[in-house]
Amino acid sequence: MEFINSLQAFPELFTIICVVIGIAVGSFLNVVIYRLPKMMELAWRQQCAELKGEPAKLLPVFNLVTPRSNCPQCGHKITILENIPLISYFFLKGSCSQCHERISIRYPIVELLTGLMSGFAAWYYGYGFMCFVALIFIWALIALTFIDFDTQLLPDAITLPLLWIGLLINLNNGIVDLQSAVIGAVAGYLVLWVVYWFFKLATGKEGMGYGDFKLLAAIGAWLGWQTLPLVILSSSFVGGLVGIFLIYFRNQHSGLAIPFGPYLAGGGLIAMFWGKQINHAYLSLF
Repeated sequence: MEFINSLQAFPELFTIICVVIGIAVGSFLNVVIYRLPKMMELAWRQQCAELKGEPAKLLPVFNLVTPRSNCPQCGHKITILENIPLISYFFLKGSCSQCHERISIRYPIVELLTGLMSGFAAWYYGYGFMCFVALIFIWALIALTFIDFDTQLLPDAITLPLLWIGLLINLNNGIVDLQSAVIGAVAGYLVLWVVYWFFKLATGKEGMGYGDFKLLAAIGAWLGWQTLPLVILSSSFVGGLVGIFLIYFRNQHSGLAIPFGPYLAGGGLIAMFWGKQINHAYLSLF
């Protein structure tokens, strides 16, 4: 009890603790980002084999825990001392201790980003309910963002639990009232579903995936339908700018597939922290 009182009395201490926890969570998110798509691929291959009537293959256990992390170049098993978030990367100088193959800079970036955003949530909300739910929201969106960048997939294993958790949090008016949360979930899914079919009927091409529908539904379940226009407009604006940059400044062709999930996640985070203020400022103009 004294410790909780200290966290409430000293917000700086609480912020530092959340930064440290966030960095550790970021290390786990790196595992999720790398392994979850591969787990999905293995499951799909197994299902395809079953549908073809092929004999089941005995596959090695591969999940978020097993096997231990290793260097993809030489197979060196990562030790505990080599797996300390941020610190190990610094002392190893960003390379494998055995074969000296470069380790992707993205690993410490994810850890640092998760730590800083967790600390920001702690500073912004202080010790309490809103901070803890914001942390869950942030961690899930970071994982989805980097998975979508890598594979252009938004796994149901994250988006659907995120949606249900959002509804449960708002069961007793946690962030918004339950009615706003339910309407937000339905509207979030349907608005992108309509855009998807309109674009497909007009061009014969698929402009986005169903994972985008589910992610916006989850954001609506957390933050209510009132924030959806802000999320859609901000994500579309940034996504459009990035697309124009890639086409005209990096000589990419116009058919380049650009993941939309990261921009939805960014819009969701903006709405989480500043959605009410932005909506109030916008509506006050009229």
